[in-house]
Amino acid sequence: MTRLADIYLYPLKSARGIRLDSAELDDFGLVHDRRWMVVDEANDLVTQREAPRLALVRTALDGNALRLDAPALPPLAIPLAGADGERRTVRVFDVHCAGADQGDESAAWISRHLGRACRIVRMPDDVVRPIEPNAAGVTGRVSFADAFPLLLISQEALDALNRRLDVAVPMNRFRPNLVTTGSAPHAEDGWRCIRIGAVECVVAKPCVRCMIPTVDQESAIKGKEPLRTLAGYRERERGVQFGQNVAHVGRGRISAGDVVEVLDA
Repeated sequence: MTRLADIYLYPLKSARGIRLDSAELDDFGLVHDRRWMVVDEANDLVTQREAPRLALVRTALDGNALRLDAPALPPLAIPLAGADGERRTVRVFDVHCAGADQGDESAAWISRHLGRACRIVRMPDDVVRPIEPNAAGVTGRVSFADAFPLLLISQEALDALNRRLDVAVPMNRFRPNLVTTGSAPHAEDGWRCIRIGAVECVVAKPCVRCMIPTVDQESAIKGKEPLRTLAGYRERERGVQFGQNVAHVGRGRISAGDVVEVLDA
Protein backbone atom coordinates (compact mmCIF):
# COMPACT_ATOMS: atom_id res chain seq x y z
CA MET A 1 0.00 0.00 0.00
CA THR A 2 1.34 3.42 -0.96
CA ARG A 3 1.34 6.05 1.76
CA LEU A 4 2.46 9.63 2.23
CA ALA A 5 5.72 9.34 4.18
CA ASP A 6 6.87 12.96 4.49
CA ILE A 7 5.64 16.51 3.91
CA TYR A 8 8.05 19.39 3.34
CA LEU A 9 7.29 23.10 3.34
CA TYR A 10 9.63 25.72 1.84
CA PRO A 11 8.39 29.16 2.93
CA LEU A 12 11.31 31.06 1.33
CA LYS A 13 11.98 29.82 -2.19
CA SER A 14 15.35 28.01 -2.43
CA ALA A 15 16.00 28.14 1.33
CA ARG A 16 15.86 25.06 3.58
CA GLY A 17 12.56 23.33 4.11
CA ILE A 18 10.53 22.34 7.16
CA ARG A 19 9.36 18.77 7.72
CA LEU A 20 5.71 18.63 8.81
CA ASP A 21 3.52 15.88 10.25
CA SER A 22 0.46 17.40 8.57
CA ALA A 23 -0.34 20.42 6.47
CA GLU A 24 -3.23 22.45 5.11
CA LEU A 25 -3.62 23.06 1.40
CA ASP A 26 -4.95 26.45 0.30
CA ASP A 27 -5.39 27.76 -3.23
CA PHE A 28 -1.62 28.18 -3.70
CA GLY A 29 -0.54 24.77 -2.37
CA LEU A 30 0.75 23.98 1.11
CA VAL A 31 -0.05 26.97 3.32
CA HIS A 32 2.98 29.33 3.36
CA ASP A 33 4.89 27.29 0.76
CA ARG A 34 7.16 29.49 -1.37
CA ARG A 35 5.17 32.60 -0.59
CA TRP A 36 8.48 34.45 -0.05
CA MET A 37 11.24 34.85 -2.61
CA VAL A 38 14.61 36.56 -2.94
CA VAL A 39 14.97 38.97 -5.86
CA ASP A 40 17.93 40.90 -7.23
CA GLU A 41 18.18 44.57 -8.17
CA ALA A 42 16.32 43.85 -11.42
CA ASN A 43 13.49 42.14 -9.45
CA ASP A 44 14.41 38.76 -10.93
CA LEU A 45 14.22 35.69 -8.71
CA VAL A 46 17.40 34.48 -7.00
CA THR A 47 17.72 30.74 -6.29
CA GLN A 48 20.41 28.20 -5.47
CA ARG A 49 21.15 28.02 -9.18
CA GLU A 50 23.18 31.22 -8.95
CA ALA A 51 23.29 31.67 -5.15
CA PRO A 52 23.94 28.26 -3.53
CA ARG A 53 24.36 29.90 -0.11
CA LEU A 54 20.56 30.08 0.03
CA ALA A 55 20.81 26.42 1.06
CA LEU A 56 22.25 27.61 4.38
CA VAL A 57 19.20 29.73 5.24
CA ARG A 58 17.10 27.80 7.76
CA THR A 59 13.36 28.49 7.96
CA ALA A 60 10.88 28.02 10.79
CA LEU A 61 7.30 29.02 11.53
CA ASP A 62 7.41 30.79 14.89
CA GLY A 63 3.99 31.95 16.05
CA ASN A 64 2.92 34.68 13.65
CA ALA A 65 6.33 35.04 12.06
CA LEU A 66 8.57 33.35 9.54
CA ARG A 67 11.98 33.04 11.19
CA LEU A 68 15.12 32.89 9.09
CA ASP A 69 18.52 31.82 10.43
CA ALA A 70 21.87 31.82 8.67
CA PRO A 71 25.50 31.43 9.77
CA ALA A 72 27.03 34.48 11.50
CA LEU A 73 23.79 36.45 11.35
CA PRO A 74 21.14 37.19 14.00
CA PRO A 75 17.75 35.58 13.36
CA LEU A 76 15.33 37.50 11.18
CA ALA A 77 11.56 37.50 11.78
CA ILE A 78 9.11 38.39 9.00
CA PRO A 79 5.34 38.58 9.69
CA LEU A 80 3.51 35.56 8.28
CA ALA A 81 0.78 37.91 7.12
CA GLY A 82 3.44 39.77 5.15
CA ALA A 83 4.88 43.25 5.51
CA ASP A 84 2.77 45.84 3.72
CA GLY A 85 5.58 47.06 1.49
CA GLU A 86 5.87 48.40 -2.02
CA ARG A 87 4.47 46.12 -4.68
CA ARG A 88 7.09 45.20 -7.24
CA THR A 89 6.70 43.43 -10.56
CA VAL A 90 8.96 40.42 -10.09
CA ARG A 91 10.06 37.78 -12.57
CA VAL A 92 9.84 34.04 -11.94
CA PHE A 93 11.62 32.60 -14.97
CA ASP A 94 9.53 33.85 -17.91
CA VAL A 95 6.48 34.93 -15.87
CA HIS A 96 5.95 38.32 -14.24
CA CYS A 97 3.73 38.81 -11.21
CA ALA A 98 3.43 41.02 -8.13
CA GLY A 99 5.51 40.69 -4.99
CA ALA A 100 5.24 42.84 -1.85
CA ASP A 101 8.60 44.10 -0.58
CA GLN A 102 9.32 42.89 2.96
CA GLY A 103 11.33 45.88 4.09
CA ASP A 104 14.86 47.19 4.42
CA GLU A 105 15.77 45.04 7.42
CA SER A 106 15.08 41.80 5.57
CA ALA A 107 16.81 43.16 2.46
CA ALA A 108 19.94 44.01 4.43
CA TRP A 109 19.91 40.60 6.11
CA ILE A 110 19.67 38.52 2.95
CA SER A 111 22.10 40.81 1.09
CA ARG A 112 24.68 40.33 3.82
CA HIS A 113 24.28 36.57 3.72
CA LEU A 114 24.49 36.26 -0.06
CA GLY A 115 27.11 38.98 -0.55
CA ARG A 116 25.05 40.79 -3.16
CA ALA A 117 22.23 43.33 -3.21
CA CYS A 118 18.92 41.49 -2.84
CA ARG A 119 15.49 41.93 -1.34
CA ILE A 120 12.78 39.59 -0.04
CA VAL A 121 9.26 39.79 -1.45
CA ARG A 122 6.06 37.99 -0.52
CA MET A 123 3.28 37.01 -2.90
CA PRO A 124 0.11 38.83 -1.77
CA ASP A 125 -3.07 36.81 -1.35
CA ASP A 126 -4.78 38.49 -4.31
CA VAL A 127 -2.10 37.61 -6.86
CA VAL A 128 -3.12 34.93 -9.35
CA ARG A 129 -0.10 33.37 -11.05
CA PRO A 130 -1.44 30.57 -13.29
CA ILE A 131 -0.07 27.05 -13.26
CA GLU A 132 2.17 26.27 -16.21
CA PRO A 133 0.24 24.86 -19.20
CA ASN A 134 0.41 21.07 -19.16
CA ALA A 135 -0.75 18.00 -21.04
CA ALA A 136 -3.06 16.99 -18.19
CA GLY A 137 -5.09 20.14 -18.76
CA VAL A 138 -5.05 21.04 -15.07
CA THR A 139 -5.44 24.73 -14.20
CA GLY A 140 -5.14 26.76 -11.04
CA ARG A 141 -2.76 29.14 -9.33
CA VAL A 142 0.69 28.76 -7.86
CA SER A 143 2.92 30.73 -5.51
CA PHE A 144 6.60 31.40 -6.28
CA ALA A 145 7.17 27.66 -6.85
CA ASP A 146 8.75 26.91 -10.22
CA ALA A 147 5.54 26.00 -12.05
CA PHE A 148 3.15 23.86 -9.96
CA PRO A 149 1.87 23.84 -6.37
CA LEU A 150 3.42 20.50 -5.35
CA LEU A 151 6.35 18.25 -6.19
CA LEU A 152 6.04 14.53 -5.44
CA ILE A 153 8.83 11.93 -5.33
CA SER A 154 8.69 8.34 -4.13
CA GLN A 155 11.23 7.13 -1.57
CA GLU A 156 11.78 4.15 -3.84
CA ALA A 157 12.94 6.43 -6.67
CA LEU A 158 15.59 7.91 -4.38
CA ASP A 159 16.60 4.44 -3.16
CA ALA A 160 17.06 3.30 -6.76
CA LEU A 161 19.26 6.30 -7.44
CA ASN A 162 21.36 5.79 -4.32
CA ARG A 163 22.06 2.18 -5.30
CA ARG A 164 23.84 3.62 -8.35
CA LEU A 165 25.85 6.25 -6.47
CA ASP A 166 29.16 5.84 -4.67
CA VAL A 167 27.92 8.28 -2.02
CA ALA A 168 24.18 8.33 -1.27
CA VAL A 169 22.32 11.64 -1.36
CA PRO A 170 19.40 12.63 0.88
CA MET A 171 15.95 13.53 -0.37
CA ASN A 172 16.52 17.22 0.41
CA ARG A 173 18.66 17.50 -2.74
CA PHE A 174 15.41 17.30 -4.74
CA ARG A 175 13.24 19.58 -2.54
CA PRO A 176 9.94 17.68 -2.79
CA ASN A 177 6.77 18.69 -0.98
CA LEU A 178 5.44 15.14 -0.88
CA VAL A 179 7.38 11.91 -0.40
CA THR A 180 5.54 8.63 -0.85
CA THR A 181 6.51 5.10 0.12
CA GLY A 182 5.22 1.64 -0.69
CA SER A 183 5.36 1.72 -4.49
CA ALA A 184 7.79 0.53 -7.14
CA PRO A 185 10.63 2.95 -8.03
CA HIS A 186 9.28 5.75 -10.21
CA ALA A 187 5.74 4.36 -10.08
CA GLU A 188 4.68 8.01 -9.86
CA ASP A 189 5.66 8.41 -13.54
CA GLY A 190 2.52 6.49 -14.46
CA TRP A 191 0.09 8.16 -12.09
CA ARG A 192 -2.44 10.59 -13.54
CA CYS A 193 -4.82 11.24 -10.65
CA ILE A 194 -4.32 10.36 -6.98
CA ARG A 195 -6.06 10.89 -3.68
CA ILE A 196 -4.02 11.66 -0.55
CA GLY A 197 -6.29 11.25 2.43
CA ALA A 198 -9.37 13.13 1.23
CA VAL A 199 -7.54 15.47 -1.18
CA GLU A 200 -7.54 14.67 -4.88
CA CYS A 201 -4.51 15.65 -6.94
CA VAL A 202 -3.68 15.66 -10.63
CA VAL A 203 -0.20 14.51 -11.61
CA ALA A 204 0.46 17.17 -14.23
CA LYS A 205 3.92 16.56 -15.71
CA PRO A 206 7.39 15.22 -14.91
CA CYS A 207 9.88 17.46 -13.14
CA VAL A 208 12.87 18.23 -15.34
CA ARG A 209 15.77 18.85 -12.98
CA CYS A 210 18.02 21.89 -12.97
CA MET A 211 21.43 21.91 -11.26
CA ILE A 212 20.11 22.45 -7.71
CA PRO A 213 20.29 18.72 -6.81
CA THR A 214 24.07 19.03 -7.20
CA VAL A 215 24.19 21.49 -4.26
CA ASP A 216 24.90 19.90 -0.88
CA GLN A 217 22.16 21.38 1.30
CA GLU A 218 24.35 21.28 4.42
CA SER A 219 27.46 22.95 2.98
CA ALA A 220 26.14 24.80 -0.13
CA ILE A 221 28.98 23.21 -2.14
CA LYS A 222 28.22 22.25 -5.74
CA GLY A 223 29.28 18.94 -7.24
CA LYS A 224 28.41 16.84 -10.28
CA GLU A 225 26.23 14.23 -8.62
CA PRO A 226 23.53 13.07 -8.60
CA LEU A 227 22.67 14.60 -12.00
CA ARG A 228 25.57 12.86 -13.74
CA THR A 229 24.30 9.45 -12.64
CA LEU A 230 20.63 10.34 -13.23
CA ALA A 231 21.47 11.34 -16.79
CA GLY A 232 22.51 7.75 -17.44
CA TYR A 233 19.01 6.37 -16.91
CA ARG A 234 16.54 9.26 -16.48
CA GLU A 235 17.48 11.45 -19.45
CA ARG A 236 14.47 12.25 -21.60
CA GLU A 237 13.86 14.59 -24.54
CA ARG A 238 13.63 17.71 -22.37
CA GLY A 239 16.23 16.77 -19.77
CA VAL A 240 16.75 14.65 -16.67
CA GLN A 241 13.42 13.79 -15.03
CA PHE A 242 13.03 12.94 -11.36
CA GLY A 243 9.70 13.39 -9.56
CA GLN A 244 6.32 14.62 -10.68
CA ASN A 245 4.67 18.05 -10.61
CA VAL A 246 1.27 17.85 -8.94
CA ALA A 247 -1.74 20.14 -8.60
CA HIS A 248 -4.34 19.63 -5.88
CA VAL A 249 -8.07 19.85 -6.50
CA GLY A 250 -9.66 21.93 -3.75
CA ARG A 251 -8.49 22.59 -0.21
CA GLY A 252 -7.95 20.14 2.63
CA ARG A 253 -5.50 18.67 5.11
CA ILE A 254 -2.98 15.94 4.44
CA SER A 255 -0.93 14.03 7.00
CA ALA A 256 2.08 11.75 6.99
CA GLY A 257 0.75 8.21 6.94
CA ASP A 258 -2.22 9.03 4.69
CA VAL A 259 -3.00 6.40 2.07
CA VAL A 260 -2.11 7.47 -1.46
CA GLU A 261 -4.79 6.02 -3.71
CA VAL A 262 -4.11 5.93 -7.44
CA LEU A 263 -7.38 6.88 -9.13
CA ASP A 264 -6.06 6.94 -12.69
CA ALA A 265 -2.82 5.57 -14.12
